[in-house]
Amino acid sequence: MEARQNWSKKLEFLLAIIGYAVGLGNVWRFPYLCFRSGGGAFLIPFFIMLVVCGVPLAYMEMAIGQYTRQGPIGAIGKMCPFFKGAGVATVVISFLFTTYYIIIITWSFYYMFSCFTDELPWTHCNHTWNSPLCWLNTSTENFTAVQPNGSRSPTEDFFIENVLERSSGIDEQGAFRWQLLLILLLCWVVVYFCIWKGPKSTGKVVYFTATFPYLVLLILLIRGVTLPGSEDGIDYFIRPRWSLLLDAKVWVYAAAQTFNSIGVAFGGLITMSSYSKFNNNILRDVLILALVDAFTCLLAGFAIFSILGNLALNQGKRVSEVVQEGPGLVFVIYPQAFHTMPVSQLFAVLFFFMLVCLGIDSQFASVEVIVTTIQDHFASYVKKYFKKKEFLVMAVCFVSFLCGLPNITQGGFYFFQLIDYYAAALSLMILVIFEVIAVCWCYGARNLSENIRQMTGSKANYFFLSCWYVLSPVLLLAVWVFSLIQYKPLSVAGYEYPSWAIGLGWVIALLSVVCIPSGMIHAVATTKGSSLYQKVVNSFKTTLVNEMPSPTGLSSGDAILTKVTTTNSSSNYSDQPDCKPPSKHCIQL
Repeated sequence: MEARQNWSKKLEFLLAIIGYAVGLGNVWRFPYLCFRSGGGAFLIPFFIMLVVCGVPLAYMEMAIGQYTRQGPIGAIGKMCPFFKGAGVATVVISFLFTTYYIIIITWSFYYMFSCFTDELPWTHCNHTWNSPLCWLNTSTENFTAVQPNGSRSPTEDFFIENVLERSSGIDEQGAFRWQLLLILLLCWVVVYFCIWKGPKSTGKVVYFTATFPYLVLLILLIRGVTLPGSEDGIDYFIRPRWSLLLDAKVWVYAAAQTFNSIGVAFGGLITMSSYSKFNNNILRDVLILALVDAFTCLLAGFAIFSILGNLALNQGKRVSEVVQEGPGLVFVIYPQAFHTMPVSQLFAVLFFFMLVCLGIDSQFASVEVIVTTIQDHFASYVKKYFKKKEFLVMAVCFVSFLCGLPNITQGGFYFFQLIDYYAAALSLMILVIFEVIAVCWCYGARNLSENIRQMTGSKANYFFLSCWYVLSPVLLLAVWVFSLIQYKPLSVAGYEYPSWAIGLGWVIALLSVVCIPSGMIHAVATTKGSSLYQKVVNSFKTTLVNEMPSPTGLSSGDAILTKVTTTNSSSNYSDQPDCKPPSKHCIQL
């Protein structure tokens, strides 16, 4: 295999993991969950989950990626071969993620292009594509008239009839939306050129994509707080409702937001850390990531709810009546607020371009997980059939593009909601639990701490050890159990999915989960041993190579003596053997 690339600068790596972790969920999910789950009181379970689960697990993933210099399959497979299927599962989830997450970026591009007109296209109901359900209060006397039941606002009608041309259900897929098809192709071209050269190209892109959204959020916040009614929106956002802290659902929401926001178990943190220098200070990076992520959530919350407060005032409604979750917030409610602002086209273009930047970071990081995995485990085939990494990246992008086509048909919105609901939400916690078991219990949290000492000079403190051994697994298991108890079949805006679609959703969810037992079977079958029992025991033994990177001045062909650990993975490291150098370049580990 070729020598592994490194990030050109430390700042590029920081911006890359921030861009990967800080995404659309910070803008459209956190504010809604905070409002729904106790307002300011929701910050308590959110920060508890962030400190006890989010930070320790991100620290764990970044440490194993940097130490092993492998993607999720190689990293977990070397530490505990029996659970290498957990690494495969993260790659599967990343692939599913790439096929539908880019659809949100596609919609954002469509909205952004639609803003370059004299008048925003969702300001009235007189377009040829408007449905009979479209309703706009045109009274000059009663500005606070309540929208009739069953009708749609112009922004909702634009999203359904113009952007999606939505059919009546998932049974009726209809034709492709050719405008979305072209934009989807454009998105994949952008993703390709962001990562085609590896960290060298990605590191340059993130200077803009990871910083520009903060400028837009700041502009929106400043504009929002100057609007009439903004104080009501902010009050709804942060007003503590302490009684909700006793509701288990609030803690489940806090945990889900933490994992989705930080990006644990998607493989991105492991993959990007595998390109870091061996002695990189991991803990500092993790703390910076957590602080920036929390700050972004709060900044987005204040910016969004200040504008929603103004929207509620203009419509004569309460803030709670205009708040929506997910696509409804950014593609229905926000456009409705923009057309009441001066220079509405400018604010709309900035907002949707911000969504593109937030989404593109997470998208190309997930694609990099797949590319890195293929490179790590099929290097000979890559050299034989693709010759260069650029062609491999092109192939991965093209396959993901094809798999995402069902999302841009007239019935694609229903398929999008289905895969979004089942692909990660229901299986992510299982993957995190098995990942923690493999790394912290089987390989050993103390061994991981020793690896961190080899890289940075300092071991992980007792707080992280306690989280890895006890606190994080217990909380993860509790969240997973409550998620199963509260499971409800998917429905969208009153539309009930047919039974075959729910079955398809469970198949999508199991695509990643089934990798775990499959990996166990494969590990036992390929491990040496005189009996089945011996094979099982040996499959728990680490095959991790304690290798340091080549010091400056050594070429890739210089020999570096390494040691393969053959003891049980949960035991402590033995002393390194004496170095008997075959050349002057031998280094004792």
